[in-house]
Amino acid sequence: MKPKPKHVELSLTPADNRRLASLCGSHDEHLKQIEEYLGVEIANRGNLFRVTGSPEESHAASQLLQDLYGVTEGKGELTLAGVHAALQQLAMRLPDEEKDRESTLRTPKRIVRGRGPRQRQYIRNILTHDISFGVGPAGTGKTYLAVACAVEALESNRVERILLVRPVVEAGERLGFLPGAIEQKIDPYLRPLYDALNEMLGFEKVARLLEKSVIELAPLAYMRGRTLNESFIILDEAQNTTAEQMKMFLTRIGFGTTAVITGDITQIDLRRSQLSGLKQAIEILGDVGGITFTHFTPQDVVRHALVQKIVEAYESFDKGTEGLPPAK
Repeated sequence: MKPKPKHVELSLTPADNRRLASLCGSHDEHLKQIEEYLGVEIANRGNLFRVTGSPEESHAASQLLQDLYGVTEGKGELTLAGVHAALQQLAMRLPDEEKDRESTLRTPKRIVRGRGPRQRQYIRNILTHDISFGVGPAGTGKTYLAVACAVEALESNRVERILLVRPVVEAGERLGFLPGAIEQKIDPYLRPLYDALNEMLGFEKVARLLEKSVIELAPLAYMRGRTLNESFIILDEAQNTTAEQMKMFLTRIGFGTTAVITGDITQIDLRRSQLSGLKQAIEILGDVGGITFTHFTPQDVVRHALVQKIVEAYESFDKGTEGLPPAK
């Protein structure tokens, strides 16, 4: 049950038009950034502000507005990057564990918590649903948090194995010409998943689990014909699945299995004539009960502040070129 929306009213003093303009940003872009990141609504008349949202997020947003207003004192000016940095610092002030136990993951090497409301909701979605999608730009924690959920499920014996799956678009899923065993052939494509596993379990334990096939790595094409029970499956880079591959993957899921599908629909490597299975799944499955979608935005990026600016710049460019013929 969702908490009732809370209204927090505050007065920023001393009232100063220059400082208020700097706080709000051009066309209220700073306020919109805070709203989108924290999931609140902000209304203001002069120096009087009203924040509406969940009690936790409303309080956080009102405190942040006061902190940012302090930055504008003297000749201080706020920028989008400055607001983003403040939001990242806010996310790092970890919530009380008792209040946020549902989005706290314990792995052998570290405790992982969602940073920001969307990451916390993503974790809760994964823990309470059989199929979850995480869609959004690089750096928002989609894959890392999915791996953390998988490791916790394995360690608590809720599943018997972890499967890491990825389409291998660059090689056309024809890996025979590459030297080595299948794991070595697809290793470069699964490296981000490896890195997360090693960070949470340690190199030696990951190696042992791989040897025992408790952790399995597979290109998407190798999933055809299988039915997977008591497993935690992560399909990474799902924007590069075809519509047929996505349907095939989703129908592999058996009893006691959790599946997480992650991807960024702005970075599709398929041929222009091919429809992305992730894009189609968002349209077809959006209203299917038992399946959740978490849509991340550039404001959720938790890497270097420049990553967010890069993502936003590319989004603006893509929007400006929609409908134009491809460059020759």
